[in-house]
This record gives sequence, structure tokens and C-alpha cells, in this order.
Amino acid sequence: METKVIKQDGWRLFARTVIGRAYPRVVGTLRDLNWLFFDVFFPLVNMIGYVLTYQALKAPQEYVGFVVLGGAMSAFWFNVLWSMSTQLYWEKETGNLSLYIVSPTSMMAILLGMALGGMLSTALRAVVILGIGTWLFHVQYAVTSFWVLFAVFMLMIIALYGMGMMTASLFLLFNREGWHIANLFEPPVMLFSGFYFPVKTFGFWPGVAASIIPLTMGMDAMRQLAFPSGEATGLLPVRTEIIVLVGLCVFYLLAARWFLAYMEKLAIRQGKISDRLS
Repeated sequence: METKVIKQDGWRLFARTVIGRAYPRVVGTLRDLNWLFFDVFFPLVNMIGYVLTYQALKAPQEYVGFVVLGGAMSAFWFNVLWSMSTQLYWEKETGNLSLYIVSPTSMMAILLGMALGGMLSTALRAVVILGIGTWLFHVQYAVTSFWVLFAVFMLMIIALYGMGMMTASLFLLFNREGWHIANLFEPPVMLFSGFYFPVKTFGFWPGVAASIIPLTMGMDAMRQLAFPSGEATGLLPVRTEIIVLVGLCVFYLLAARWFLAYMEKLAIRQGKISDRLS
């Protein structure tokens, strides 16, 4: 009996690619829960160190909440850095990248699926860190608008993973140097994004310059919406920060599409997808 093959194209192929690349990450997370200890315990240790420092300095209680929220959001940054930005480099090392390049689907769909799958698994990790930190340090929240808070969070995540898709192409073009750049990016981004303190501490213009990282505006707006004194420590009004986040979403998604297209053209023209792309 002859089997009829249905060829997918257009948006159907794009959607099936996204689902196909998201599925392994979601299922893999649920099948192996060993990551839960390591990916939650170590961020908690770092977070506890900052909390104890603030308590020793007799800082306002809201600062403890700032640290807990920053510790939860750090899970997304590590996922973007190590599971998105360096993803294409690892795919090249394992021999899968050439298959992605010659496949009939787009690289944007492949990375979007990876982002979606990683986002869902990382959200679980962030919820666990936030829950434990809130319970352990008795953090009190005063959410002024849940829907605005959720909208800010989603805009921050979209912009952040858009940045991850863009840097995935850049790190691949840099070849082995991309691995060193990823290591280099980890501490500075955590500093300038204000993971454990208000970014307003840097001053207005340094804080605005750090806004190129979506986490900076996102966490600043979330703290203003979730804590009583958040507005006093905010860098910009929440409405302005939402506009900035929307702009970052558009910028990073368009930049990701351009860099991915450039990478594909370079790979096809040079025919060195398994070697250097520069």
C-alpha cells in the first residue's frame, strides 16, 4: 500500500518546526529531574548571600524582595546565554548544524522552537526559586496591576530570547571565540541589569545605557509594580519602560532574522558550515 506524503510549506512548516524543536526540551526536562537540584540550588546560594548582606546592612525589607525576584529572573538569563546564544555553536560541534542549514525550514523557526521549549522549562525553575525565596525570607508583595506585571514579564522574555537568537548567529560567526564571549558576558550582564539591586543606583545615563539588555528595563518595571517602594527606586516610569521593551522586542527579532539570513548565505556560499564561517 502506497503511503501518501503530505508536503508542508509556508506557515504550516514554520509552526511544525517550532513545535518539533520545542518538544524535546520540554519532554527532556520532565523526564530528567536531576537538573532541578543543581539549577535551583546554586542560584539560591547566590541569592541567599545577597539577602544576608542586605540584612547585615539593615537595608529596607523591599531589597530582600528585589534579590528574590532577581534570583528568579537569573534562570532566564542563564538559559538564554547557554541554551540559546551558544546553541548553534554546539550544534556545529555535534554535526547537526549542516542538517539545519540544508533543511527546507527556516533557522528562525528552529531557534524559536528552542526558545519556546527552553522558556517553558526555565519558567518552572524560576517559579521554584521565587517560591522558595519568598517563603524563606517572608517577602511581601504589593502588586498594583497583575495584568500589567504579566505584560511586562512577557515583553521582557520576548526581547530577551530575541537577543538570544541574534547572539546565536554572532557566536557562531565568531567560532570558538563565541564560547569565551559567552563566559565574558555572564557577570557584566548580571551587574548592569541590576539582578540584586535597583539599576537606578548606577545613575540615570548609565542605567539608560544598560537598557539595551531587556532584563534591565524588565526587572526595573516589575519591581515598581510588585513592591511598595518600587516606584521610588525605579529608573523610569513603568509606561516608558514598557515602550522601551516593545522597541527592544522589535529590534532584536528583526536583528535575529537578519543575522540568521546572513549566516545561511555565508554557509551556502563558502560551503564551510562544519569549519569556520568567517
